[in-house]
Amino acid sequence: MSASYFQKGILLAGGLGTRLDPTTRAVNKQLLPVYDKPLVYYPLSTLLLAGIRDVLLISAPGDVPSFERLLGDGSQLGISIRYAVQDRPRGLAEALLIGRDFVGPEHVALALGDNVFFGPAWHEVLARSCRREHGATVFAYRVAEPSHYGVVELDGGGRPVSIEEKPAGPKSDLAVTGLYFYDNRALEIAAGLQPSARGELEITDVNRGYLAEGMLHVEPLAGDVTWLDTGTHDALWQASNLVQAAQARLGGKVCCPEEIAYAQGLIDAAQLERLAANSPGEYGQYLQRLPKD
Repeated sequence: MSASYFQKGILLAGGLGTRLDPTTRAVNKQLLPVYDKPLVYYPLSTLLLAGIRDVLLISAPGDVPSFERLLGDGSQLGISIRYAVQDRPRGLAEALLIGRDFVGPEHVALALGDNVFFGPAWHEVLARSCRREHGATVFAYRVAEPSHYGVVELDGGGRPVSIEEKPAGPKSDLAVTGLYFYDNRALEIAAGLQPSARGELEITDVNRGYLAEGMLHVEPLAGDVTWLDTGTHDALWQASNLVQAAQARLGGKVCCPEEIAYAQGLIDAAQLERLAANSPGEYGQYLQRLPKD
């Protein structure tokens, strides 16, 4: 992925998971399975596909040790994973404040831990977005109930003209998905936010700041990219079914971090063999069967 401006990624895996109660009373929702792998593997795979090698995972104090047991320091994938705490949910934009020292002067991608992206064109969309030096990029997907999401309105030329958070009367059916690419200006915008009527620092307000400057870019996702927000029981069940169907059709796995790391040269064949040996069952067998150079 040439000329990428993105090396830092924040993976926000916090929240209370109240919509999934009682499933999430004892476990973070991003650790729940989507078919054959933990939910967090999917946004982590997106960051890997985007060429990001330095990740900060933010979660609740009691959940961070579970993510550390699952993902370690990232070295097994040839990347770095660090951890930070969000003691209680105060809005998605707070992730930019928590991660400010981690990001430093660089660009940053913010991925929500409960969003799933996959499809044949996904890598190409990410590559194009990572080459954008200035401004912010959001990814939009047509949905049946846009009032449940942030909603972006485009003009006839595909340029954004408005963006609203969960509007009662949405101006379009384009939902803003849980992945955001920002230049360093996002840190300044987030630092100047005031809590919304919901008492949260809204990521929509960060995006609105870029829109006001004419620096918000929107990538509408077509049918060759699937997006799933797994915040409800039905959505989690649907995601598992879609991943299972896609894997059965393709004969490979969707969003397998180990496979992506190997394909990108982050780990070698010997390391892939070690990962396979440490993963008993079908998942490890799949890693074992991957073609080795």
